[in-house]
Amino acid sequence: MKKLKVILLILLYVFVGQLSAQQKTYCNPVNLDYAYCPIPNFTTWGKHRATADPVIVNYKGDFYLFSTNQQGYWWSSDLSEWNFVSRSFLTQEAIDTTPNKWDDLCAPAAWVKGDTLIVFGSTYSRIFPIWMSTDPKGNEWSKAVEHFDIGGWDPAFFTDDDNRFYMYNGSSNVYPLYGIELDRNTFQPQGTRKELLLLDDDKIGWHRFGEHMDNTFLKPFMEGAWMTKHNNKYYLQWGGPGTEFSHYGDGVAIGDSPLGPFEHVSLPLSMKAGGFIRGAGHGATFQDNWNNYWHTSSMVVNVKNNFERRIGIWPAGFDAEDNMYCNTAFGDYPHYVPNGETDHLKSRFTGWMILNYNKPVQVSSTLGAFYANNIVDEDMKTYWSAKTAEKGEWLITDLGEESTVYAVQINYADQDAEFLGKTFDKYHQYMVYYSNDGKKWNTLIDKSKNKKDVPHDYIELDKPVKARYLKMENLHMPTGKFAISGFRVFGFGAKEKPSPVKQFMALRGDQTDRRNVWLKWQPVDEAYAYNIYIGLEPDKLYNCVMVHDVNEYYYSGMDKTKPYYFAIEAINENGTSTWVTAEAL
Repeated sequence: MKKLKVILLILLYVFVGQLSAQQKTYCNPVNLDYAYCPIPNFTTWGKHRATADPVIVNYKGDFYLFSTNQQGYWWSSDLSEWNFVSRSFLTQEAIDTTPNKWDDLCAPAAWVKGDTLIVFGSTYSRIFPIWMSTDPKGNEWSKAVEHFDIGGWDPAFFTDDDNRFYMYNGSSNVYPLYGIELDRNTFQPQGTRKELLLLDDDKIGWHRFGEHMDNTFLKPFMEGAWMTKHNNKYYLQWGGPGTEFSHYGDGVAIGDSPLGPFEHVSLPLSMKAGGFIRGAGHGATFQDNWNNYWHTSSMVVNVKNNFERRIGIWPAGFDAEDNMYCNTAFGDYPHYVPNGETDHLKSRFTGWMILNYNKPVQVSSTLGAFYANNIVDEDMKTYWSAKTAEKGEWLITDLGEESTVYAVQINYADQDAEFLGKTFDKYHQYMVYYSNDGKKWNTLIDKSKNKKDVPHDYIELDKPVKARYLKMENLHMPTGKFAISGFRVFGFGAKEKPSPVKQFMALRGDQTDRRNVWLKWQPVDEAYAYNIYIGLEPDKLYNCVMVHDVNEYYYSGMDKTKPYYFAIEAINENGTSTWVTAEAL
């Protein structure tokens, strides 16, 4: 029996290896040359990279990504390799009259009208135009509208099947989301804005503000509208309840017309409350060249400033009953990029596991309390820093046993960074080696001649290698110290998957607050983490939270009027266990 398991495991490795050779992968957070925060008052705790509020549109078969204050935008043919186009969208009038010159394109909207790509940034000032282009790769832009008088913060635009045209906007913890019809050609309003949607945090727990969804000191925020139409239903998406927190996500409300009325879905559309990097709010839904849906949104760092964020992309779609979903399970592990029509309910996860979680680490030097173990603790909020940025600073991660390595993600941290705003001609250079005995080293990754800025460099190996130790050696940093928040090694260990969880319980709050549930289970000895799946029906568990080194989880996000269903799987270096279920009626 044991020999049969070994044979099956070898066949699995061969199959995954063949699949990998055919399909390219990516890993969140997306590896972009993020600009540094341009606002001096937001960098008093340290200069750092930051962006959020992404929108991706498919224009002529390529993907165009716009996000807050990047002094340009990116395009990609495959959602993996991104090319930056430098562009200021501020007019001279705006530069001369606005004190916030860093708000070049804040929380932007982007959409396609015929053969034209159109972009508009958040503003209630008439000095910011609506821009259009038929050659965005060539950075050729002109003004579609010189002065869009009604403006809108966190705007989104939507063209219905009958060619009627709408704008949605709103960002507040007091006021609702708004919608209005516009003239398709002149962009002039047709009537006045209509109130569309408010939060319902007294009923739906995940609408509550705060890291623990408790509204401790503020009421919840609602922002970042987006509209998707499917089977004659209108899915109004929004970000909330606070961009600073792990449970920041995108909700969805459904209506029969583009201006409502809309009814909240009790589950978030996109939620990523656990794992290496958390958060999945204020985003946009788009389709690839095979009409598969994807969702992009902001991810939370929130160390040097509350608005320190990154960007993630996840498979999304609609099930047979037209429920909209976003699959964030293993949402910061390697996923396959689009390559054909597929079922996103089955995710695009490669199956490659983290091989070095909380394993031994050696480093060349340590700055203050930025300890070496932070490299492998699966938490982007913590990081190790060397004392210098000099060539030759290094780290070694021990996988604990010889394992099969498929990919590596290197996440740099901004320790003593010097820049504000967008920088050019900056780059990282390094080498990665592998070894089975920690003495004889072979080259795994050679970035000694790299000239790109790669703050979240993700490298899928051409062929998997067998290794126990990996060593990274710094050659050049663009700014600051040599600092790493996560040196993440993906692949398969040499042992068996974990056993299923036992005694999984969902203990729901009593009548005083049925929005809360305490999930608890017997620990699995060989597991380093667990995925908890959450849903409103037993076979539709569309939300997922990954937790490490615990055997309990408090979830305060339920609708107090509805039953909830849960499943849990144990995770280790070799894969996942089968699911075990529980319910909170």
